[in-house]
Amino acid sequence: MARSDRDTLPDVVKPKRYDISLYNLQLGGSWGYNGTVKIDVKASKPTKEIVLNTKEVSVEKAEVQAGSTSVKAVGISYDKVSERVTLAFDQEIPSGEALLKIDFTATINEAMAGFSRCKYKAPVTPSAATPESDGYHYMMSTQFEACDARRAFPCFDEPNLKAEFDFEIEVPKDLVALSNMPVKSERDSKEGWKVVSFERTPIMSTYLLAWAVGDFGYVEAKTERKYNGASIPVRVYTTRGLEDQARYALECAHKTVDYFSELFGIEYPLPKSDLLCVHAFAAGAMENWGLVTYRTTAVLFDEGKSDSRYKNRIAYVVAHELAHQWFGNLVTMDWWSELWLNEGFATWVGWLAVDHFHPDWNVWSQFVAEGVQQASQLDSLRASHPIEVPVKNALEVDQIFDHISYLKGSSVIRMLSSHLGQDVFINGVSNYLKTHAYGNATTNDLWLALSKASNLDVNALMNPWIRKIGYPVVTVAEEPGQISLRQNRFLSSGDVKPEEDETVWWIPLGIKSGAQPTQVKLDALTSKSDTFRGINEEFYKINKDHSGFYRTNYPPQRLAKLGQSLHLLSTEDKIGLVGDAAALAVSGESTTPALLALIEGFAQEANYLVWSQTSSSLASLRTTFSSNESAAAAIKKFKLKLVTPAVEKIGWEFRSDEDYLTGQLRKLLIAMAGEAGHEGIVAEAKRRFQLWASGQDPNAIHSNLRSTIFSINVAEGDRAEFERIKEEFVQTDSVDGKEICLSALGRAKNPELIQEYLNFIFSDKVSIQDVHTGAASLANNPIGRYALWEYMKSNWTAVSTRLSANNIVYDRFVRLGLSKFSEVAIADDIAKFFEDKDTGAFERTLVILSDSIRTNARYKERDEKLLLEWMQAHGYA
Repeated sequence: MARSDRDTLPDVVKPKRYDISLYNLQLGGSWGYNGTVKIDVKASKPTKEIVLNTKEVSVEKAEVQAGSTSVKAVGISYDKVSERVTLAFDQEIPSGEALLKIDFTATINEAMAGFSRCKYKAPVTPSAATPESDGYHYMMSTQFEACDARRAFPCFDEPNLKAEFDFEIEVPKDLVALSNMPVKSERDSKEGWKVVSFERTPIMSTYLLAWAVGDFGYVEAKTERKYNGASIPVRVYTTRGLEDQARYALECAHKTVDYFSELFGIEYPLPKSDLLCVHAFAAGAMENWGLVTYRTTAVLFDEGKSDSRYKNRIAYVVAHELAHQWFGNLVTMDWWSELWLNEGFATWVGWLAVDHFHPDWNVWSQFVAEGVQQASQLDSLRASHPIEVPVKNALEVDQIFDHISYLKGSSVIRMLSSHLGQDVFINGVSNYLKTHAYGNATTNDLWLALSKASNLDVNALMNPWIRKIGYPVVTVAEEPGQISLRQNRFLSSGDVKPEEDETVWWIPLGIKSGAQPTQVKLDALTSKSDTFRGINEEFYKINKDHSGFYRTNYPPQRLAKLGQSLHLLSTEDKIGLVGDAAALAVSGESTTPALLALIEGFAQEANYLVWSQTSSSLASLRTTFSSNESAAAAIKKFKLKLVTPAVEKIGWEFRSDEDYLTGQLRKLLIAMAGEAGHEGIVAEAKRRFQLWASGQDPNAIHSNLRSTIFSINVAEGDRAEFERIKEEFVQTDSVDGKEICLSALGRAKNPELIQEYLNFIFSDKVSIQDVHTGAASLANNPIGRYALWEYMKSNWTAVSTRLSANNIVYDRFVRLGLSKFSEVAIADDIAKFFEDKDTGAFERTLVILSDSIRTNARYKERDEKLLLEWMQAHGYA
């Protein structure tokens, strides 16, 4: 993308080094602070003005020193829309090096962006200087990606304007200050306060700068590898009293630093690695160099109290953020249009690390069931966007932190790595990192390094995957001893126009063929259609381990046959087969009966991740057909018959020696059986709930079954159960307890309780970072989703005021709250309602919602009759 296609700062003046000093922090009251930033800059030609980024920061005065002359700014003007400040001078600043000095004031906000504060309930008495209000204490930290460094201090806030940073901050003596680098020195300032200075950072982008202030404690481990002759300290910081819950993340972190240093052949580049738990966080985590920040559920784990699935989440999020220390921080994308380079790679290599440490978790199957399927779903809409998406203005970038950048990005990297071979792929990545260290790079730079490592033209293979929208469906036609394959763009609406179907993708086929399917044909489909010979008619399967990012459409009798040859399929194959069959039913290229017949064959399945895919495909059916009572009842009956043998076999009790996936399977099967109305399961869930709720046996509910038992009791119960879980939400001190209670409460069926729940999630009892959990839960509830939409319309001013401070949160709420409808009338209603509203934060989401709701509506209309006929013929209706 040429610079002219980007709305960037004038390139006359560029930064080389920042020296930032923050002081007079008002910890309470106005929450204001003062700052001085000195920036070593270089001017490419004489100029009378300097333009920087600012937002909610007030420049008090500015001057430039060039050689022996000093020039004060005579004009300071702001452009609030483009978030810029222009400093005007009455004499020219000469070309060459100069020092720009700015005094400014700003606020420690509550927006989870810029320099912000967040409240928490302290489990131990905090130090005296910890800010406090209404029984809550406060910690302060930064979140600068994508464009919020400018909310904390005036700066050149673009990823390729890299610079070094010196940072110091004045804080109360009994609080801890953290930043990217180790502490250099501390000196006394006014009474009870100190100034903490940090070592100079390497050259890096503004969005990676970070600092934090609070009543922090930590747990520490040292890396096993030596770096320049010494181990590196790895610490997880929390507000005091929570340190013990950080031990699991610490264990993951120090091993992962060593693993990536070896994998990339590049030593971890900083003298320390800190992880910080932040009590209010819009995303999951943020990869600030040397000081990575996390939301509580992505870094804390309370052995015996937390649901063990959070271990899986923590191991992955820790690995993802640490991968960025190289891929993103050491080498940074040139501009936000290449965000996928950071996120797609960190997602793939994050799972690679988790797989290395936990081979028993089978995470690549999890990746296919969660990552690949979610990416495929979004990318099958017209409203999708290419992985590398043109970004003219950086302020649009929040909306592309989505399933395409992260999950499609990582899916196509997995596809390429499988094709090239992992060692060749990693070798290419390592060379890319070494070539561009401490600089910026483009997608083409990565392809060049991989082409050199593999002797293939990687750019030619990958170009359509990265720069074109969508992905293909490969349709199979069988002839004796051979198959003919055709590729077309896949749209879930099933109505691809010729002009939308011009892309020819490179499609690695990975064909398993024969009763010993160790033989894999590594052919690729590189034209619109082609014929492949030597295929065993007894058994063949395309897209081994679902490593290619495409759908496969088999003839109906072949799909049925595959459903009877499950012993020849890998877990990833089975997940891909169910996901494809479900998507092709939606698009009309296959049918819902074909999907149901395939799923019926999985009743004896013992793998959690296959059940997880089956469960989500059935949940989508239930959502789409929920307004047809007989269809909904038939799906429920189908699910009950499918799950009964498996749930009765696995039972309720967790054994101390069983593996992680067995525990997750038990939880899933009990949840599915409970939703399907299995009498024994519902009765036992009620019995255990009563023992726990009455206080008779506080340990009646295993920590892994809280979400399931709470959900069944809210769905099957009424006010008593609802109130008890609401009470638990307020009281719980378990890390994941609030998320679990919020999700369960959204299952209520009584309209009065749903209204109370809506008022509750928008009250100050629920922190803004968690409001989307309530929206997602209601959207999955056939009664709740309509109530949520009515509530949004009636209370839009209050809803938007509460959420609009943080665009990521705002967008996520709208997307998750409105995504489950399948009525054209509602799609029209949503479009009409937002016509005259400010939708800047979720414009892209509205297009996606309209597209997916209309697609579901068409699907429902087309398959409703077919579904009911099949269900009747098979005794479910």
